[in-house]
Amino acid sequence: MVPRASQRIGPHVRTEDLPCSPRVIRHGRTTDKPHRVMKALITGAGGFVGHHLERHLLDAGDEVIATDRSTDGLDILDAAALLDLFRRSRPEVVYHLAGASDVGGSWQTPQATFRANAEGTLNVLWAAREAGTERVLTIGSADVYGKVAAADLPITEDLALRPVSPYAASKVSADYVALQAFLGYDQFVVRARPFNHLGPGQTDRFVAPALAGRVAANELEGENVVKVGNLSPKRDFTDVRDVVRAYRLLVDKGHAGQVYNVCSGTAIAVQELAEQFIAMAAIPMTLEADPDLQRPVDIPVLLGDNSRIVADTGWAPEIALHQTLEDLLDDRRRRLRSADA
Repeated sequence: MVPRASQRIGPHVRTEDLPCSPRVIRHGRTTDKPHRVMKALITGAGGFVGHHLERHLLDAGDEVIATDRSTDGLDILDAAALLDLFRRSRPEVVYHLAGASDVGGSWQTPQATFRANAEGTLNVLWAAREAGTERVLTIGSADVYGKVAAADLPITEDLALRPVSPYAASKVSADYVALQAFLGYDQFVVRARPFNHLGPGQTDRFVAPALAGRVAANELEGENVVKVGNLSPKRDFTDVRDVVRAYRLLVDKGHAGQVYNVCSGTAIAVQELAEQFIAMAAIPMTLEADPDLQRPVDIPVLLGDNSRIVADTGWAPEIALHQTLEDLLDDRRRRLRSADA
């Protein structure tokens, strides 16, 4: 299926049905800080991170070409269609976000998860080379580190990869496909390994929005019990709006062939997230363990070292966790009210 195009010039919008064209958004708002303006293609632009990244790139003044299987039908497993898109749109840089992201679901669909993440990345990198794209940022996952000993915390990019879930194994493969593109083809590829990120618009397949959704639903229904899974794991959480800032800086300033953790450098227990949501609730609530919400395997602690990205790009997270959780809960409340309207 061929993507469609819409063009936005500054604040004015003009929509056209142009066959054989991706959705193009040109010349977003510019900031006061001097920086390189880029023509960027986002795969997976219809997803949670994609929406935030598109907005951030437009705010930076970039021209954005957005594609996503859910909106225009383009599948990254269709190598020929990808190449056609790249040749027609001629992006300078690519943010490769598309793929399977459901860690828990990957236990039931390991083959589909592997194809989407490993083969999909292979196809994107090949299309970028064939079309002469200058730079590609591939988005991996901190799950590739797997079970980490306390002595290895915080996790640096040099730690051995020990994937536990099928999802993590697929991301290891995608990571090495990207490394091979740099080593074997001299392709300008930068690899990101984001740790847990959260924020408005995230689906309830992930722990923080799932908790926020249960709290918001209880407020509407007058219920006071919030079902929870394992609250002991500790995760390194970063606001998605800080994460997409990191992605643009990596495309602009990251070193070819290098891999970067994108993380806050602080580990927070899921228990603390749940307690913060309970404290924000409009009515009193309590937490109750539900065995059905337990994952087959839970990594006890994921805590990253962000020294490399800070040194090479100057990035640092800016949005406090409490603010992120407030925004996330307000987002779930709005969605529930809209569904009931």
